[in-house]
Amino acid sequence: MRVVVSGGTGVIGRAAVRSLVAAGHDVDVLSRSAANSTLIGELGARPRPGDLFDIASLESAYAGADVAVNLASHVPVGYAAVWPNAWRQNDALRAEAVANVVVAARAAGVRRVIQHSVSFLYADNGDGWIREQDPIEITRVTEPCAVGESHALGFGTSSHAGVVLRFGSIVGDDPMTRFQLKAAASKRPVGVGRPDQWSHVVHTDDLGPAIVAALHAPGGVYNVGAEPVLRGELVDGYAKAVGAVSGTFMGPVLRRLAGPRVEPLTRSLRVSSDHFSAQTGWRPLRPTFDPAWFDAAELPAAAAR
Repeated sequence: MRVVVSGGTGVIGRAAVRSLVAAGHDVDVLSRSAANSTLIGELGARPRPGDLFDIASLESAYAGADVAVNLASHVPVGYAAVWPNAWRQNDALRAEAVANVVVAARAAGVRRVIQHSVSFLYADNGDGWIREQDPIEITRVTEPCAVGESHALGFGTSSHAGVVLRFGSIVGDDPMTRFQLKAAASKRPVGVGRPDQWSHVVHTDDLGPAIVAALHAPGGVYNVGAEPVLRGELVDGYAKAVGAVSGTFMGPVLRRLAGPRVEPLTRSLRVSSDHFSAQTGWRPLRPTFDPAWFDAAELPAAAAR
């Protein structure tokens, strides 16, 4: 298949491009800088000019493509997340940019759109299992992502497929994992919520194969991740990875200072990915969380003290 990827130089994007190329697909990646174009070439794909906020450029990039894969995001890492307007670009990418992708893909004759999303859209369900038909909880924070999902699903017709992948929190070779490991090493809080709540997680090794599997999934929403893990076990895993005994959680004062962006991360999300596996045959390479997941972060020894 000819696949055009946007957001192809981010954490999910790089994994997706590598896996798509390895699977034998013809991969173009949108680029707006020379540095990104160089990286795209190193990944084995072709850079193409394109801007997610310019429908004409997207339509040109999608000409002749079978699939448009949109993985673009701009998630601030660590304390930058509480700065004023820190999430403005990410919110625009989640909503307005997805609408543009759908319009351009339809005009260019693309038959499938795959859109990255997140599982913390779901409402807190305590110890209950969460599947794709369960309710989401839309707030000012989660609304842009929910809007983007609706655009992607609206692409679907009898002959076109809109596929939404709700990934768990990413753990492994990514900036947020490294930030959390450094926080744990400095005895700063890592956890949000309560230790007895559930987290839906996915290892970076499983991101690319999920995108490849989605090329053949029926249109719809799919959860993508490993088995859920109790938040206390996850937080202690961060601590053990840097030689500490146990991790700590944010207190109520710190949560208030962090603002409303923290709230979705406090939800108990015992999310099942069985539907995606049943429809595509995808199985996580890292099916159950353990501290070895953090080996991929390759945190320098000095930073872990």
